[in-house]
Amino acid sequence: MYRLFSLQEKRMGDEVIMQTIKGPGIFLAQFLDDKPPFNNLKTICEWAKGLGFVGVQIPTWDSRCIDLQKAAESKTYCDELKGLINGCGLEITELSTHLQGQLVAVHPAYDELFNTFAPKELHNNRNARTEWAVQQLKYAAKASQHLGLTAVPTFSGSLLWHTFHPWPQRPNGLVETGFTELAKRWMPILNYYDEHGVDVCYEIHPGEDLFDGITYEMFLEKVNNHARACLLYDPSHFVLQQLDYKQYIDFYHERIRAFHVKDAEFNSTGKQGTFGGYQSWINRAGRYRSPGDGQVDFKTIFSKLTQYGYNGWAVMEWECCLKHPEDGAKEGCAFIQQHIIRVTERAFDDFAQTENNEDFNKKILGI
Repeated sequence: MYRLFSLQEKRMGDEVIMQTIKGPGIFLAQFLDDKPPFNNLKTICEWAKGLGFVGVQIPTWDSRCIDLQKAAESKTYCDELKGLINGCGLEITELSTHLQGQLVAVHPAYDELFNTFAPKELHNNRNARTEWAVQQLKYAAKASQHLGLTAVPTFSGSLLWHTFHPWPQRPNGLVETGFTELAKRWMPILNYYDEHGVDVCYEIHPGEDLFDGITYEMFLEKVNNHARACLLYDPSHFVLQQLDYKQYIDFYHERIRAFHVKDAEFNSTGKQGTFGGYQSWINRAGRYRSPGDGQVDFKTIFSKLTQYGYNGWAVMEWECCLKHPEDGAKEGCAFIQQHIIRVTERAFDDFAQTENNEDFNKKILGI
């Protein structure tokens, strides 16, 4: 069994400095539209602030939000971008590179479908598309440094996903070779991020080669336990594959540097289960829901992340096949506000405090 070598076992007496999770933030990708106020950065930020959000996660592939190359090359541009968003009463939580990360590794079966993630002139040119994606990720690292950000959410891409069910039988060494190649592609990117003081936060997600804890550990081993190979935690994807999303935090909390608040539900029937029967989202046994409408135990999640000292943002990623997005945003903001735990500054039983010195301790122990 693979082991996450970077995580040191917590010894009795070790203390974690708890911090109040930042938020609520909102991922803008699902809300951008051609209609105002969703058609430019300033007005969508004003809309988000009006709902009570205090941070925005920026989709770097959308030119209405950011010119990523310019942000990488110009600190002045970044200062102006940050000033615009701060002027709306918001902060930038992270720069998202999900679509670009996806293109770091694409199996040929998915070439046509993923063409749209890259500029039109790169369609059907796999090598050029991959080079573009890698450069985009590097731009995001530099831009994050300019903006004072320390985490970039992304996808890992995939070479093996079409074989995730072992039929036909996988040839010996196939998985090993696949993860070796995936690590080979990501290692220079991880090193570049390390040079710029930024973490790569892989969203563990269906369709990626990093889709659960085991696959993350397999990848981590291949990249020599790289310090920048971190995680974006999104429990909704674990509900859909029936993974224990609460224990996952216990295993990987030291690597979690970003957090999507996204709900989901799973209701299997005698006709379909985790694979979904090729059904639309509304008819799948597992489907994403607006925050508070699904089955995710967010009270426990926020408690665990706070307990383990997570110091990042709680960002709502809204995906729901039933509810209107504007209602989801309004409710989601309040939902996160209600779940953020303001950490205590003292022990609840300080009123019964006794002496604190070594001599007194020895006396209590009878030594």
